[in-house]
Amino acid sequence: MENTVARSRWYRLLPVAFITYSLAYLDRANFGFGAASGMAEDLHITPAMSSLLGALFFLGYFFFQVPGAHYASHNSARRLIFWSLILWGGLATATGLVSNVTLLIVIRFMLGVVESAVMPSMLILLSNWFTRAERSRANTILILGNPATVLWMSVLSGYLISALGWRWMFVLEGLPAVLWAFCWWRLVADKPAEADWLTREEKTALADKLLAEQQGIRPVKNYAQAFRSRSVILLSLQYALWSIGVYGFVMWLPSIIRSAPNMDIVKTGWLSAVPYLLAIIAMLAVSFFSDKTQNRKGFVWPFLLLASIAFYGSYLAGPDRFWLSLGLLVVAGGAMYAPYGPFFAIIPEILPRNVAGGAMALINSMGALGSFAGAYLVGYLNDYTGGFGASYLFMAVSLLLSAILTLFAVRPALLPEGEPARRMA
Repeated sequence: MENTVARSRWYRLLPVAFITYSLAYLDRANFGFGAASGMAEDLHITPAMSSLLGALFFLGYFFFQVPGAHYASHNSARRLIFWSLILWGGLATATGLVSNVTLLIVIRFMLGVVESAVMPSMLILLSNWFTRAERSRANTILILGNPATVLWMSVLSGYLISALGWRWMFVLEGLPAVLWAFCWWRLVADKPAEADWLTREEKTALADKLLAEQQGIRPVKNYAQAFRSRSVILLSLQYALWSIGVYGFVMWLPSIIRSAPNMDIVKTGWLSAVPYLLAIIAMLAVSFFSDKTQNRKGFVWPFLLLASIAFYGSYLAGPDRFWLSLGLLVVAGGAMYAPYGPFFAIIPEILPRNVAGGAMALINSMGALGSFAGAYLVGYLNDYTGGFGASYLFMAVSLLLSAILTLFAVRPALLPEGEPARRMA
């Protein structure tokens, strides 16, 4: 019976979740291509303002994570994501229609506000449907929407800009989210009890399994108590530093590649896609072995350390060895993405359901601050130094600190009382 339920969940829910998060990531990451393809000249955007615009999304993203997670936990993740899809699709489309920087500032900030609820709501939704032994893989399929989107978006955006210009790129890549909202509403249920495609026996078996997992977790009364826990504080700092590397990389990789001699926007798109192909392979492999061994932390910190080393190697390679530097950036990109599934499986395994969603939202919101810093400071360093070496070094240090914090973030003492020690350490 459990295998039947598992099969139906995998093919009914996860493709929908993947597409939804993919659309969200499309509408936040394509700004890097707009910035590299003439938008700055058309709107008279200075390099400093371009860095700020790239980062403003994450400032809006920071403020509404916890309220969104609270609503998703206590009301409906399905309803919240439905309205988010419509609003962010409209804002993303409007990016292609702006005529001045002031309006673009407002749109970028509001896009972050609207999308802020998506990630924690999705994680909460999946925790209602997938057991501990499945959660790393389920999270990974969701978050694969990130590198998979950048992979095809990098190629598509290059062609759209080349053929139609940056404005039409934003319009044509923003509208699908609005249309997809109605597919989402029809296909997704918040909890197994609400799914008409499960039998009563299947609903009961899954509910019992999820409830049994909650029984072994120490109770936590409220968000305040959860947010003061050592593991949540350290994971928040860790994820902020991790996100500096990820979004400094995502937002500015097209500009880094475009700066090479004899490089046009179409070639930039193809080369920008390569790190994300490696990321997809690494994420799938890491999540599989993490679930198989029930080891979370051991599948997070080594990859962050590898990414740090690769960024430092790219810094040492310098601008005169472009292809060596790019190869190391490919390794850094793949390594940074690999641990997402195990990472987001940690909190639901150490905190009860009533506070786990809020804790994941807090951690993700701190990641948004790191993303803001990464997107802004990498752009600032590139402009200030006239090269990319300083930003590579900055991202290398951030990821090194993130790897070190991961080693101390979760200890066996934090595991549920009465439960055999799982290999999270």
